[in-house]
This record gives sequence, C-alpha cells and structure tokens, in this order.
Amino acid sequence: MPVDLRKKKIIVTGGATGIGRSVALRVSANGAKVAVFDINSLEGASTVNKINNSGGNARYWHVDVSDEIGVSGGVEAANNWLEGIDILIHMAGILEGAGIEVDNLSENIWDSVLDVNLRGTYLICKYVSSIMKKSSHGIIILAASPAGVTGTSSSLAYGASKGGVHGFTMVLQNDLSKYGIRVNDIAPGSVKTPLKVENVKLMHKKNYKNFSLEKEIDELISPDDVAKIIAFMASEDAKELKGTVFTN
Repeated sequence: MPVDLRKKKIIVTGGATGIGRSVALRVSANGAKVAVFDINSLEGASTVNKINNSGGNARYWHVDVSDEIGVSGGVEAANNWLEGIDILIHMAGILEGAGIEVDNLSENIWDSVLDVNLRGTYLICKYVSSIMKKSSHGIIILAASPAGVTGTSSSLAYGASKGGVHGFTMVLQNDLSKYGIRVNDIAPGSVKTPLKVENVKLMHKKNYKNFSLEKEIDELISPDDVAKIIAFMASEDAKELKGTVFTN
C-alpha cells in the first residue's frame, strides 16, 4: 500500500538531483504539495516540471542553504505558497576533498563543505522549526551519513560535517519534541547519485586497483529505493520512529 501523504505540505532541499530529486518525486506521487529548494535552477525546474506534468503540485526556489538570507526568504515564500509546512526533508549537501589527507586539506575545502552540510542544516532547521512550533506539529528528516558515524568517508570534511549533522539531530529531537515535532536523520549508504558517482570515479583514479569501475558504480543502490524509505519516515505510520535510519 502506498504511503499516504495527501494534504501534506513538504519542503525538500537538494531536490534538483540525486536522493532529493527522487524524494520530491516520491512524496508528490504519494499526494504531497512540494516546495523544491536547490541551487541548480535547470535541474530544479526539471524536477518540478516532471511533478506538475504528472498531476502533482510543486514549485521551485533557488536557495543556497548556507546563506541565511536566502534560507529565511525561501522558507517564508514556501510557507506562504504551501500555506504551512508539515514536513522538512533536508537532502542538500556537497562532497569535496576526497582522498586528501589532513596536512594537505585546504581551509577553503573544509569551510565549503561544513558551510553547506552543517551550517545549511542548522539554518534550514532554524527557520522551518519556528513555523512548525506555531502549529505544534511537524516532521524534520535530515541527511546524515555512515561517513559521520562509522568513519568510512573518503573526505575528512564530509565525514566531519555528517558527524555534526548526526549530533545536531540527536540534540534537536530532544529540543523540539515538546512542540510535537519529530526529528530523524537518515544515513544512506552508497547511493547512485551524481555526487557519489563522481566520487567513485575520483577515488578509482587515485587508488587504481584491478577492479571494474563500471561494476562499482553498478553496485551503488538506487536513490529511488532510499526515497521510498524517506517517504515512509515522513508519514504518520512512522510516528514512533526514533533515531537514525541506515540504508545499505
């Protein structure tokens, strides 16, 4: 039975490509009205067009999640269009600095990754939660990663940022539960997104061994399968869900 998200008003960040795009398409197909945030205007518009052409209801905003003015303005505009925010699904993120050891890791890479992945998480939650508090309900789903929990990342900056997201989630869920807001994070494994495919190609060049690049890419899991899990997490069927959800 499909997850029921009818009448739900959802913001999806990172909705232009990868997991975010699959999530936007999935929750719309399950009945939600969707505001898509991303910096990739071309692909963001493509996601929204596909939703609307399939009978859904979506709109795109160009939002850099690391920019506070952009986030506050985007959330306000989306809230007005949606007429409330029931669910935030925050998938926006970047991966830089793969294969670079700490003594060669530049501050620019470190700052860039932490700004988008960790500061961006803080900012989007800051402005969305203030709206959710007024209605005393809401669901926030954040994108952590095994990289920030098990140390499996190829990038120190990425692993640090996702570890930060995981810690942020644990504290935030305690802070917001009294307002009727549920907070979870999901730690997707190796998913076939443009970000991950480029990372696999880069690491293959740096650490070339006798294995097939094509086989490694083919073994990545589908973002659509992750989106199915996230859609469930966003539903009332998951109201007793606590903590982090890991995928393969």
